[in-house]
Amino acid sequence: MAYSYLRRSRHFIVGLVTLLGVFYGSPHADAADSVVLRYRFLRETVSVAELTTFAETGELSSSLRTYLRMAGREPEELRRTLIQEVQVDPILLYRVLNSPPGEVLLDRVSQVIHTPTNRANRQSLRGALVSSALSDGTITLIETLQNYPTPEVHVDGDRLVEVVQSINRVLGRLPNIRL
Repeated sequence: MAYSYLRRSRHFIVGLVTLLGVFYGSPHADAADSVVLRYRFLRETVSVAELTTFAETGELSSSLRTYLRMAGREPEELRRTLIQEVQVDPILLYRVLNSPPGEVLLDRVSQVIHTPTNRANRQSLRGALVSSALSDGTITLIETLQNYPTPEVHVDGDRLVEVVQSINRVLGRLPNIRL
């Protein structure tokens, strides 16, 4: 039994070190540059930098302001969704997201936040979430978008608030233990 535990621990540590090396070795080399934001039948491509400025300062670009007005969306609701924090231990998060229940959560969220081709959604989202948690033990949607490992990420704005609340509920229940 002790041997099995040591083998699993060694496997986990090797995987975690590899993951940390990937994220810290190239922090934003393959990070998203743009977000295709879709509300109902409307689509708009917005740069991640533009969304970051909006999230941090509340300043809307004229194109994003026009798009949100056309979509009938309140900018402040999007901003709250972008900056809402959930605290989580990155190692525990990594473990949870690599478990069967974590993969179910990733699949559900990937229906709303996904790659342009809808391939490797689970892996891309897992990487973005863990990378977001590594620096400060918190996850926000804006950090997740900044760390998304494809040049473009697609977001279904109509379901965004719902899915972010779901993530917060699930991850907020995890103990915030520092390992």
